[in-house]
Amino acid sequence: MKLAFLGLGVMGYPMAGHLKKHGHDVTVYNRTTAKAKAWTGEYGGSFKETPADAAAGADIVFMCVGNDHDVREVALSPKGALAGMKKGAILADHTTASAEGARELHAAAKAKGLAFLDAPVSGGQAGAQNGKLTIMVGGDLEPFKVAEPVMAHYGRAVTLMGPAGSGQLTKMVNQICIAGVVQGLSEGLNFAVRAGLDGKKVIDVISKGAAQSWQMENRGSTMLEGKFDFGFAVDWMRKDLAICFAEARRNGASLPVSAVVDQFYARIQERGGKRWDTSSLIHLLQKA
Repeated sequence: MKLAFLGLGVMGYPMAGHLKKHGHDVTVYNRTTAKAKAWTGEYGGSFKETPADAAAGADIVFMCVGNDHDVREVALSPKGALAGMKKGAILADHTTASAEGARELHAAAKAKGLAFLDAPVSGGQAGAQNGKLTIMVGGDLEPFKVAEPVMAHYGRAVTLMGPAGSGQLTKMVNQICIAGVVQGLSEGLNFAVRAGLDGKKVIDVISKGAAQSWQMENRGSTMLEGKFDFGFAVDWMRKDLAICFAEARRNGASLPVSAVVDQFYARIQERGGKRWDTSSLIHLLQKA
């Protein structure tokens, strides 16, 4: 297929690479042209100077940028993706953003004879590199059927959750759960060490029982070692939690644990850990 990928950050760069490796004709765009040149140097394909030019003629345009503002700029500006897309094409947004913004883009795309899918991902940088992301999708069934086998090149699970915005809402649930799990794991491991136990042996034992989690399996040992340079940054987690809190104010959900953990992440930022990964919550307990 003829594809475009807009946004070559730590996630988008390898995701676009998987599309090229699977034989698709891929054109990329990145606000920093040097990154786009580096990508084409590594994978082939081509790059363009504007989202509209990159999207021209593409069957599916994928996007992975920073936040709602970035999504609107890359998709809706005069030189944005929607301005260059052909009738019947699909815009699939992998950015973690608001459900409200997803519905706005769905309506804007539909008005132009285009389709839109909000398709945030979970699995971090390693998941993107290994092609094992979990992708939660909102939108209409027909464009999903077209895009799903393409997204499967970097997603081990690609699931339609409901109408526009449903992918973003599901990603909010994901982030809410992660916040609580990482804090619980931090407290448990800190307790183990202070009780005189071998932390890694504790992980080995309890990971075989009801306390098992992805965070324990993938971050437990590095948390004990005080290493926090793996994947998803604290700055981005706080951005995502802010989206969750805004949505909760609309739907009346209570997020007391998430609110507390968000403030713990604020303290990590104050300690210079803005780019540390989310498992750095344990740092507050190790060095109180």
